[in-house]
Amino acid sequence: MNQPLAVRMRPETLDELYGQGHLLTAGSPLRRLVEEDASTSVFLWGPPGVGKTTIAHIIANSTSRNFIELSAAKANVRDLRNALREAAEIQDIDGTGTVLFIDEVHRFTKAQQDSLLHAVEDRAITLVAATTENPSF
Repeated sequence: MNQPLAVRMRPETLDELYGQGHLLTAGSPLRRLVEEDASTSVFLWGPPGVGKTTIAHIIANSTSRNFIELSAAKANVRDLRNALREAAEIQDIDGTGTVLFIDEVHRFTKAQQDSLLHAVEDRAITLVAATTENPSF
């Protein structure tokens, strides 16, 4: 009960998610990611409040993956390395994958972005990156 109401009311499955219908149709990449338990990383772009964080939680919950959340506005390279280490340890212990959710990923430095490459390429994590900034820049 210490969590904000919005967090307590957050949808837990794709079927509970309201709006974003184009992302939720049968055969859509997001639905396949969740239903087929694919380890594909995704980049979510949109204004605040459209459900980017909720989608990341749904991916983790629906695929029984560990969930680690970082804010690029606050995290540094050490925080990122610790998250990647935690994900690797969990996978080594019981084979559980990890969804690494990075909010406002456009704020990461080049060094922070580079530190993600190996883990994403090796599929050690499923990266869900969210931004409010146009990703083409």
